Amino acid sequence: MSARFRPMLRAALAAGLLAGSLMTSAPSYAATPEAEVEAAVDDLTRAILAADGTALDALVLDGLSYGHSSGAVQDKAAFVEALASRRSSFPSITLSNRKASIVGDDAIVRHVFDGETVSNGKTVPVHIGVLQVWHREGGRWRLLARQAFKL
Repeated sequence: MSARFRPMLRAALAAGLLAGSLMTSAPSYAATPEAEVEAAVDDLTRAILAADGTALDALVLDGLSYGHSSGAVQDKAAFVEALASRRSSFPSITLSNRKASIVGDDAIVRHVFDGETVSNGKTVPVHIGVLQVWHREGGRWRLLARQAFKL
């Protein structure tokens, strides 16, 4: 290599090494608690759509109180069983107007739930408001309570 190009090569290598060290030493920013609980809401929605009993079980606390807009209330076992057995299913769910508020290790999430449910062979459209209470346990968010209401 000619002597004329060596300084440019050294400068390029130094710049590359500096850029690489800046990239690896830059602090990694963790997601905000609001973003984390929003991700948990999305995980719950996907688990409901998939009727994934294992995922549902992992996403809700043992003391779950799951209130429906009809007034019916389920505990964890009844909630998971109804979906995992496909006795009730949701072909589609869309959440809108979502808002999460964090209070210590708890979160309050409100949204509008649109979709359809199939129960006893009947498909019914759903348009309800929902209030969820999440609790952070062991570094992850799990659903403690949910109450739906008619809009």
